[in-house]
Amino acid sequence: MSHLPLWTAGDVVSATNGNCANVNWIATGVAIDSRTIEQGDLFVAISGPNHDGHAYVKMALEQGAVAAIVSAIPDDVPADANLVIVLDTLVAMENLGRAARKRSSARVIAITGSVGKTGTKEALALILQKQGRTHYSVGSFNNHWGVPLSLSRMPADAEYGIFELGMNHAGELGPLSKMVKPHIAIITTVAAAHLEFFKNTTEIALAKAEIFDGVIRDGAVFLNADNEHCDLLVEKARQANLENIMLFGEKAGSQIRLKNVELSPQCSYIQASILDENISFTLSVPGRHWVQNVLAILGAIKQVGADIHKACDALASMVAPSGRGASMTLDCESGKFTVIDESYNASPIAMQAAFKVLGRMVPHGDGRRILVLGDMRELGDNSSEIHAKLANDITANEIDVVYASGPNMRHLSAALPNASDKFHAETSVELVGPVLKAVKVDDIVLIKGSLGSKMKVVLEALVAHSDSLSDSPKAGV
Repeated sequence: MSHLPLWTAGDVVSATNGNCANVNWIATGVAIDSRTIEQGDLFVAISGPNHDGHAYVKMALEQGAVAAIVSAIPDDVPADANLVIVLDTLVAMENLGRAARKRSSARVIAITGSVGKTGTKEALALILQKQGRTHYSVGSFNNHWGVPLSLSRMPADAEYGIFELGMNHAGELGPLSKMVKPHIAIITTVAAAHLEFFKNTTEIALAKAEIFDGVIRDGAVFLNADNEHCDLLVEKARQANLENIMLFGEKAGSQIRLKNVELSPQCSYIQASILDENISFTLSVPGRHWVQNVLAILGAIKQVGADIHKACDALASMVAPSGRGASMTLDCESGKFTVIDESYNASPIAMQAAFKVLGRMVPHGDGRRILVLGDMRELGDNSSEIHAKLANDITANEIDVVYASGPNMRHLSAALPNASDKFHAETSVELVGPVLKAVKVDDIVLIKGSLGSKMKVVLEALVAHSDSLSDSPKAGV
């Protein structure tokens, strides 16, 4: 925990070039959502496509905000309220973020990639929190709002800063990276995601390369040696005058090289060379995709001067984040079953990785491997074909039952063998009843889909049903 105030009123006014009648206050946090206000927060009234934050300034102040940044004084706000008046509140928040970065001596790591951004960020945070004062972006705050908000929340005495940078169009990453000014940039991988906005994965790689724009002069970049676009990314890094280019993967010549891995249903046993240091450790979350990202994580840990052996100890007890592989045991009428929560997001490569994880899991007794899938979004004109091709991966991983929802998943369902146990519905809500009725003791259920496909609805229904069973009177009691 920081022992310094996050922002004094004078610092906020100076950073945002704003005006405030009263400068005798201190902010201990920054927020843009009035529903999440904590006592002492500075509320920034962002004008978005659906809501104008100025309509919620009064509510934010009543819920404990010490002040608000506004571009106009709302009619319902008391005359003595602490308001920092600026021309544009989003620009003001960006400038506040830049001021936070300028005053900071933290070692800063920025992460992007088609998949694995949030998991990599969370793993780095888990490790570095045990070794120093660490600030990191919450959830998936990785866009033009989330990045400056996360920066503005960074305490002045933080020793490490970890930021996730996302994009779905060319030209988005560069400005975010220039704001963050990372010492280290990680590109987890480049794959088919957001194809609705790009012609091919080469264009995606070029857009990801924009992260190099903000890397400090003597900084380092970590690139996936096993990705088909690695050479292109290396070239772009050199064009950005970056000399410390680190490759991670199985490819010969990688500075962070995987020597051996034993994959099990619950974890992975890894031997690797991390910048000339040989290590062996256990990664407590399953999946080959996690192994690849952990190589980059350990390389970054060593690059910032943290203890790599303490990092390996932390990885041995790590759990997957909610919505990204978290596992839970739930009650059903005849006993217990397992749910793997991958409900937050999806892309073809992430789907394939999840199927492999499920395929390696061996249910007890008569349990089955069950997939509950929602549409993958933003895949462009070839979306139906991309969805249908996943049928091959499902068959290869010996999945027993598939429940799917959405117009694109209809193509996957149709591509599955006629003998397959499958069910398709138009929406995730329509899957709830059939899935609740179907699950039985020892089943392993993996739920995955893009956020917009709302697969969390099924997860929440399963959890609620389990809670109702555990709360009900037991026979003989």
